[in-house]
Amino acid sequence: MNDIASPPPTTSWQRGFWSLMGTQFQGAFSDNVLKWLVVYLVIARKLPKEQLDALVSDSGMYFAIPFLLLSMLGGWMADRFSKRSVMMGVKVMEIGIMLFATYALASGRMGLQLASICLMGVHSAFFAASKYGVLPELVPASRLSWANGVIEMLTFLAAIFGTLAAAWLAESFADKPEWAGAILLGLAMTGWLMSLGITKVPAASPDKPLRLNFLGDLWREFRWMRTDRDLWRANLGNTGFFFIAILIQMNLVLYAEQVLHIKPMENSALQVALAIGMASGSMLAGKLSGDHVEYGLIPLGAFLMAVMGFVLGCADISRTVFTICLTLLGIGGGMFIVPLAAVLQHRPPADRKGAVQGAASWLSWVGISAAAMLQKELNTRLGWTPGDIFWLCGAAAVVGGVYVTMSRPQALPALLKRWTTGKQHG
Repeated sequence: MNDIASPPPTTSWQRGFWSLMGTQFQGAFSDNVLKWLVVYLVIARKLPKEQLDALVSDSGMYFAIPFLLLSMLGGWMADRFSKRSVMMGVKVMEIGIMLFATYALASGRMGLQLASICLMGVHSAFFAASKYGVLPELVPASRLSWANGVIEMLTFLAAIFGTLAAAWLAESFADKPEWAGAILLGLAMTGWLMSLGITKVPAASPDKPLRLNFLGDLWREFRWMRTDRDLWRANLGNTGFFFIAILIQMNLVLYAEQVLHIKPMENSALQVALAIGMASGSMLAGKLSGDHVEYGLIPLGAFLMAVMGFVLGCADISRTVFTICLTLLGIGGGMFIVPLAAVLQHRPPADRKGAVQGAASWLSWVGISAAAMLQKELNTRLGWTPGDIFWLCGAAAVVGGVYVTMSRPQALPALLKRWTTGKQHG
């Protein structure tokens, strides 16, 4: 069995864990506020359909590019230095980024606003490997699935409130968006203060050399991960999840604007329904997993995502039915991703958890970038409707569910047997 970093020998691990959760929530909230604020400001300009489609996908790409370029550097930092120190440094960086974002919003220049989204992508690329890699060092091994459920739930709650806040800020400060930037600056300072409470942990690999050829590092990590079947499959599943999730999220913005013809606050309510489902599904997965990784939840989550994706693509369904299906799709997504995240944290040895998280993050952003580019091509060149794209997402979920079921054929029957007999995993 792979080595697992033990949490510090103290009964007060909760303080460090919840400080991390608060810091993570603030960062994810601010990411979403800034990204959607810029999108809603673009929508308010009433641009032609082609330009709007392109700018929505471009905003996703600007956030994704730093992950593609810097995820491995973030993974190296997470192994080479204390993960706590890395996260604190990143929160200081966020303060500077939000100063720039405030200027960009005040200037009204779209190029600068997209650049601020890109800079927040840099922030998150450095933060990601440390926040996920530190979990096994903060919580007991038996609580790892629960901790993943909490962090995924809070991430999606941050998306809920961030999307709502962005819509409110776009409408309230339409003439003075720099005030929204000032609020984000204050939140960045709050995030840095919360990061001070994260438990101090030693560097996992203080002598790890820096290799500037990140593609070479990626190749080495991929070769190593392929020697662990579960770890490699978790990476593939993680990538597929983010491809589907981002494609749905971007398509939802266009569906709300072009099919439902609704205002930003109503648009954000649909995003909230999706995020509520994700948060609920994540907590449900953490609860059902107990003290182990529950692989059987993955095909169940994929099946729910697939069915709801196909329903969302149907024409002339009511907004109530559409919203309910979005929530159910989100529940399926939470059930799908939590076991995968636990595998990615549990299986690597302590001295390369950061590198594995960096590689996994890079792969997930390959999926996100592919979704952004595909959405742009399908809308602007091939003329696909939002309903067509929802069907594509459903089909992709079917592929993921079938792959997991075939690769671990006993996982789902074992889960169903435990549920029907009332026996817990021992």
